[in-house]
Amino acid sequence: MLIGIDVGGTYTDGVLLEDGIILKDVKKPTGNNLQETLLLVLDELLDNRDKASIDRMVISTTLVTNVLATGQGERTALILIPGRGLPHNAYDFCPDTYFLSGGIDFRGHVVEELDPQEAVAALDDIYAKGIRQVAVAGKFSNRNDCHEKKIRQLMVNKYPDMQVALGCETAGKLNFPRRAVTTYYTAMTMSRWNSFVADFEQALAHRNIKVETEVLKADGGTMPLHTSLRTPCETVFSGPAASTMGAVALTQDQRNSVVIDIGGTTSDISLIIGGEPLYASRGANIDGKYTHINSFAVRSLALGGDSEIKIDNGTILVGPRRKGEAACFGGPSATVTDVFNWQYKLNIGDFERSRFKLIEITQMAGMELETFCQAVVDIVIEKLQNLIKEMFTEWENEPAYRVWEVVNRKKFKLDQIIGIGAAAYAIIPPLAENMKLDYAIHHYAPVANALGACVARPTLAFNLHIDTQNRKYFIDYDGISGDIANAPHFQLKDARELAMNHLKRLAAAKGMADYASEARFDREEQFNVIRGWDRVGRIFELSVQIAPGLIDSFKGVK
Repeated sequence: MLIGIDVGGTYTDGVLLEDGIILKDVKKPTGNNLQETLLLVLDELLDNRDKASIDRMVISTTLVTNVLATGQGERTALILIPGRGLPHNAYDFCPDTYFLSGGIDFRGHVVEELDPQEAVAALDDIYAKGIRQVAVAGKFSNRNDCHEKKIRQLMVNKYPDMQVALGCETAGKLNFPRRAVTTYYTAMTMSRWNSFVADFEQALAHRNIKVETEVLKADGGTMPLHTSLRTPCETVFSGPAASTMGAVALTQDQRNSVVIDIGGTTSDISLIIGGEPLYASRGANIDGKYTHINSFAVRSLALGGDSEIKIDNGTILVGPRRKGEAACFGGPSATVTDVFNWQYKLNIGDFERSRFKLIEITQMAGMELETFCQAVVDIVIEKLQNLIKEMFTEWENEPAYRVWEVVNRKKFKLDQIIGIGAAAYAIIPPLAENMKLDYAIHHYAPVANALGACVARPTLAFNLHIDTQNRKYFIDYDGISGDIANAPHFQLKDARELAMNHLKRLAAAKGMADYASEARFDREEQFNVIRGWDRVGRIFELSVQIAPGLIDSFKGVK
């Protein structure tokens, strides 16, 4: 049996899947006590079934997304070791930024030593301000992490109650500003994420459920929950990734589709090209800053089925606040869902209660009910259409989008809208009609996020840098490095073998050895290092990954 749980800001959904059959699906309001919510979902899913039969459990959540979007993360200091290059004002990431001397060059050589006294002075000032979360990022720390690790040791010795995230362990790719931003957001969300993981593990312990739990990442793949404690930012768009993977799992076709997940508070949008989700080639964009987090190309809009509607001085306002469920489901006031329920006679929930709450609003404003509802429908559809148009300006610049047009020798054409979420039944059909597109809303659309998490496969990707002159190699994953044997005769085939050996070892350690054989090389480059008239070495750059997708055992919902 497989279990998928999606912890959203409004609802927590769960599915129990066995042999392609959803044995049980659950939707519960996400309360203030996460453990209680999880226990309710688990109890209803299992319903006295044998817990030992659970083979896999995967969760997705909007926690990190919401923490960053609402500015509720812990106050965090950022220690930078930028070395030579851009002036310090180019790194305007956060108000509590500290710059230290020290430098590493692009080949991993120390060109300037770290000053321990300067580092301790910065830590003293950070601690005096009451800051306990610290991010440390040095330029080219992915080639030599000695400076970052020295600062962590100083911190552990003097201030053991501080939490620290290192750039070399958080984001190993080149591009120092993105690595710094990623490390900063990781440190900021670490405390809240640790609490979330602890609550989840305690809920499992209360029900004596012993199964390896995974969490869905922003790129649609999964990683072990305990591993995420070091890199919580990998889950930043876990919710939208879940809806995207849910759409892929439910449709399993080769059409070009926009996926719109209409939640209670927000709507998430993504693109599927020929059956494959579109990725953000520059990494996840958080608060206008690009990061080294692999992610689908997604966007969220503060508009959902439970968005409040009201009239203020004759102006109709839709969202972004949410006061509760739709009136037709017993909520306190009329929402977007109630408007669509009345306008299109959908008979969702208590249809008459939708009508009653809408009349309350319109009578106070002296407006006709039909006029008001049509205006709200127009506003909602316009907002969603504008979001789709805005996203297409970004999607059109993605390599996969352009490749599709080259391969198919025609302009990209959208085939359908896939509706996800409980409110999709109300909002997606008129939106699709307005855009003159087909639409698909599966029977399990309300719990598609939980299904998407449930059947997503584990992923693993890294870049390998080899410098035969220095006889060193570096992997931008977990700070892995080592020495090269037989460096003068090292060839590309040896680089491939080295990469695959590390990938198989890492995959086995993470319980995903079955997928290691499906790994692929996305990049293979080699360059000669010339001094005078002689070649003194070679530099190899390789990218290898176990790509996101659906688990092999899933063949569709029966």
